[in-house]
Amino acid sequence: MTVASAVPSPCTSVCKMNERTGWCEGCFRSIDEIIAWGTMADEGKRRIWALLPERRVRAVPGGTVPKER
Repeated sequence: MTVASAVPSPCTSVCKMNERTGWCEGCFRSIDEIIAWGTMADEGKRRIWALLPERRVRAVPGGTVPKER
């Protein structure tokens, strides 16, 4: 029996990577964050959730968004 994580995934089922930002256009996570999500501790998931609102704002077309690596 598995126990569901206390931290839900931010996935919106859009799943399209933006070349300019390096983030998914639906959930605003990087590909590395998406890949690691299933095995990541809740603390790490909460850290990513905290980054998402700023990423949404920065991802507006015409904005300056350095690619995260």
